Amino acid sequence: MEDVRSWLAEQVNNLRLTEINEPAQYRSFNEPDQFRSTRLVSHVQTDKIARLIYTNSGTGILALASNAIHMLWRWPRSETNPTGKATTKVSPQFVQPGSGILMTNDLTNANPAESVPCFALSRNDSYLMSASGGKVSLFNMMTFKTMTAFGFPPPAPTCLAFHPADNNIIAIGMDDSTIHIYNVRIDKTKTRLSGHSKRISCLAFSHVLNTLVSAGADAEMILWSTDKWERMISTALNFPPGRTLGAMSNTQVQFHHNQTHFLAVNETQLAIYDAMKFECLNQWVVGGSSAPISHAVFSGDSQLVYASFLDGALRIFTAPNLQLQCQINPSAYLQPGSPMFPTVVAAHPLIPNQFAVGLTDGGVYVFEPLESDGQWGVPPDQQAVSSFHR
Repeated sequence: MEDVRSWLAEQVNNLRLTEINEPAQYRSFNEPDQFRSTRLVSHVQTDKIARLIYTNSGTGILALASNAIHMLWRWPRSETNPTGKATTKVSPQFVQPGSGILMTNDLTNANPAESVPCFALSRNDSYLMSASGGKVSLFNMMTFKTMTAFGFPPPAPTCLAFHPADNNIIAIGMDDSTIHIYNVRIDKTKTRLSGHSKRISCLAFSHVLNTLVSAGADAEMILWSTDKWERMISTALNFPPGRTLGAMSNTQVQFHHNQTHFLAVNETQLAIYDAMKFECLNQWVVGGSSAPISHAVFSGDSQLVYASFLDGALRIFTAPNLQLQCQINPSAYLQPGSPMFPTVVAAHPLIPNQFAVGLTDGGVYVFEPLESDGQWGVPPDQQAVSSFHR
């Protein structure tokens, strides 16, 4: 495709790449780039982090472990942190219900080896939809109690998304390749969408275009109208020569702030798409010496892309052109020789340069540059992609 520009991981094309190798780089004239990270403390034994998200208010982080347990951290307001927003300068509080009973998903009929944990948080942070291979649970985030649970696998839910205009409507991707549009208020499935050949791996709504983008383990993406729930257009991700998609590989999609472009991610690539034309505008392909991508997301302002890799590396790209701007090597935050790696990434919704990662050991780290630097590395010269910023 002529519109697609691919960059191998080793090729940064006239770019001043900032590489961070040490846990704390001392400030000097020659090494001005510094960052701060903190590992969040919990009192719960969990498996690897399967899903991770910031609350929409930016005051908390919610994680779902592969053993169906949820963990929530909140940052209290204080003299050091008057806004109460998530920060590496102040340790958050691990929130435990007064009853001592943690939010835990239903595992009835769940197959742990094949289950795909998933969750979605309502816009006002009050309700959480979550599943770990069993029923879909609706949690009240104020009381941490299960309000209801629905669905009787199989098929099992694999991804969830709230309708942007109505929190009572939720899209549920299934492992049988169908998408259920479910009305929580009346406890009924309104419609079922079919078009994929394998399980649904991600769902993303655009409130501007009134559309839903679905991605499947078949590497196909489909655009649906949310007015009539009809299929509009589809496309498949392009794979580098000699690369094939793993059996359990996920294709993830996330809309840009402008709601007309979206990020598509799988283990081999990052790609920016025009959602109206369903055309790939830019693509970054994993090079031969690079580990596969485990996850990636837009920054809070959609100007950066934070990506994690199976070797523990964290890479930060400019969003419009997917140029590599900064790399945090595993030695900067993991113990030497550690087998751990990040499985998921989440971006702070209100602080563009802050992000968090969930690890295979159940840990969660938060990263941000020091205020004096304020950014991750040195931004490359921006190319004119004016429509992308509208």
